[in-house]
Amino acid sequence: MAGTRTQADEAREAVVEAALAGLDLDAKARLLAGQDTWTLPALPGIGLKSLVMSDGPIGVRGVRWTADDPSVALPSPTALAATWDPELARRAGVLLAQEARRKGVHVLLAPTVNLHRSPLGGRHFEAYSEDPYLTGTIGAGYVNGVQSGGVGTTVKHFVANDAETERFTVNNKVSARALRELYLAPFEIIVDNARPWGIMTAYNTVNGTTMTEHHHLVNEVLRGEWGFDGYNVSDWMAARSTVAAIEGGLDAAMPGPQTVYGEALAQAVRNGQVAEAKVDDAVRNVLRLAARVGILDGAEPAVTEHPGPVDGAGLAREIARRSFVLVRNQGALPLRPNGTVALVGAAARDARVLGGGSATVFPDRIVSPLDGLTAALPDGALTYAVGADPNTELGVADKGFELRAVCRDADGNVIGTGSVPGGQIQWMGDDLPDGVTHESLHTVELTGTFTPRETGAHTFGIKGIGAFKLTVDGTTYFDDDQRPAKDDPFITFFGAPVPHARPELTAGEPVEVSLTYVVEFAEDIPMKVVAFTLSHQEPQRDADELIAEAVEAARHADTAVVVVATTDRVESEGFDRTDLTLPGRQDDLVRAVAAVNPHTVVVVNSGSPVELPWREEVAAVLLSWFPGQEGGAALADVLTGAHEPGGRLPTTWGSLADAPVTQVVPTDGELPYTEDVFIGYRAWEKEGRAPSYPFGHGLGYTEWTYESAKVEGTTVTVRVRNSGERAGHEVVQVYLAPGEPDAGRPARWLAGFAGVEAGPGETVEAVIEMPRRAFETWDETTNSWTFVKGSYEIQVSRSITDRRVTAAINV
Repeated sequence: MAGTRTQADEAREAVVEAALAGLDLDAKARLLAGQDTWTLPALPGIGLKSLVMSDGPIGVRGVRWTADDPSVALPSPTALAATWDPELARRAGVLLAQEARRKGVHVLLAPTVNLHRSPLGGRHFEAYSEDPYLTGTIGAGYVNGVQSGGVGTTVKHFVANDAETERFTVNNKVSARALRELYLAPFEIIVDNARPWGIMTAYNTVNGTTMTEHHHLVNEVLRGEWGFDGYNVSDWMAARSTVAAIEGGLDAAMPGPQTVYGEALAQAVRNGQVAEAKVDDAVRNVLRLAARVGILDGAEPAVTEHPGPVDGAGLAREIARRSFVLVRNQGALPLRPNGTVALVGAAARDARVLGGGSATVFPDRIVSPLDGLTAALPDGALTYAVGADPNTELGVADKGFELRAVCRDADGNVIGTGSVPGGQIQWMGDDLPDGVTHESLHTVELTGTFTPRETGAHTFGIKGIGAFKLTVDGTTYFDDDQRPAKDDPFITFFGAPVPHARPELTAGEPVEVSLTYVVEFAEDIPMKVVAFTLSHQEPQRDADELIAEAVEAARHADTAVVVVATTDRVESEGFDRTDLTLPGRQDDLVRAVAAVNPHTVVVVNSGSPVELPWREEVAAVLLSWFPGQEGGAALADVLTGAHEPGGRLPTTWGSLADAPVTQVVPTDGELPYTEDVFIGYRAWEKEGRAPSYPFGHGLGYTEWTYESAKVEGTTVTVRVRNSGERAGHEVVQVYLAPGEPDAGRPARWLAGFAGVEAGPGETVEAVIEMPRRAFETWDETTNSWTFVKGSYEIQVSRSITDRRVTAAINV
């Protein structure tokens, strides 16, 4: 299904077979085990260089957690999906391949194509959509783009890794039909349309078998039915059993050097537990990947001519503005020319442009909404007030901090220094400053200066496990062990910081800061990790006073723009959400501003749905997702009308009380997907509940008239006319509804879409091909796809609920 091999593929395959024949058992087993956090070992005897992997999906961080080598930061995957534009996703992939080559990376650990099963999923900003077809189509564009640049992808996390709670051990109980029609579907679309060079298997268990050992889903479905010929790498630390993993189709166990492969795998073969042919199959897959990316001597890379250079900042800005979803507009946007604007919200000044966890990269610049509007509006047109701060906890020390890391041995001798991205240290494996080894490293001191932006009591704290010493402006505030009540090594990464100091500081006056950590390595993590964080929070003024100041600024402006946001304690890898409310007093702020200014525009800076209880009280609501490094510039483009917002919702937005699927917490280690095939808009319709904003919804700055829909076979041709007064972009959506209702099937589902552009008064055609799979269901009796014959209504729509023209089809 993934396509036949070309002559070039066959030539590479011959080189792979020759290289495989040159390896003994120990070398083969060693190749399948990570040699460190991000690489597989080189084998010079067969001309194999070391394979380098790096986290994505919005940028390429490289092998070090450092700001010394900055990365372009694109908008979040939810933003990319909101463009409903596979070609734009392909262009994003081309840029990321360019970034990967610049950093010496061969394989990007992306894209994430798990589904938005429940709005509480904490990592949903890193996935695309609640709909498998939209997810797969955007993901295929992304993979095609990255691999067109000669860089491999690993589509992840295979499969049903749809929440973070107990993600390492949870047993997700999913029906075969739901697996096929929902959770496997994006992977299948990508394998079929983009031929990815890699798949990453997930931490979780599916129906009793952990995914790194899932023979049925990996060997029989992924490789057998779909014809996937790439390599299968474990999520980091997901592989648990040598024999079960190799039998289950796992090719590479990451990270190293402690893995279930290597010496353990060679010994299992010698003991007769594993056939060497199984090892050969895995090595063959790894060598094929190496040949494709050009690190196996004698094999021509899959791509010999790379695409032309891409302007990273320019593309980041374009994707951002194309992703913004205008869900409400009562004439407030675009902003009136020469009007005054009151910009409100802490997130307008300190923008959150990306999500937390492994998706983190360090761009060389971030354009905040305040930066973007200051540059776009005339002098004197813009005022700013904080209003309300979503950060109710300490965050990573960054604004105003200039820090470096000083490494010392047990005698106090300096053995190395390095820069750090703000106050966060995350050295994994051999990612250490030059000259430093794990054996010699005893303490790490974060030291430097802090120049406050505000006068008052600043709070400093620590995130991490172990012995720390915290000193600010010459005073030591903490010199002791910090041990959480819960014994969880991942608290170092995902836990809450502990406050320890509240010194009074003066704006503009630098002070010395120091945090020293006595290094200790967690025994239950199979690699050496040095990780801790210096945390900080600015003086906390009275919330009512801040809101009052914002209200006064808004009262005297023609338009008030309020930016509200989530934080990394709300949306991040490592934990799920418990509610959908905005943190802090942001809801109060919006209501107070809207009460004095009828032209209040709210910009929602979140990667996933949040509740908007004031949405009918404001003039406009614009969803900006996590917009990447150029988000503020893109926001100015859209607010001023230089460009229209191009996005449509890739997932349903509504209240938690109304959301039909909310269970993400396992019971006794198990999480049944009792909703079966009804997630997202399918579930909202089945339950008869009205969301705040439906799947596919989004407004522009012009109007569209849908004139006709013609069906020939499974091709739908739609004529639309721009009936507004300015040029615009429209996303024409086709939903398929069975003529005879069936309680076991959704009322309708997305079967295709296309974007069109037209000037005022112009008519254009959108041609949409509905895939055969849109007419099929998975039969659990025969374990096969069944083409469901009968009559269907083709609903051409602007969203799942906004149907414009219809047509009938009998198949």
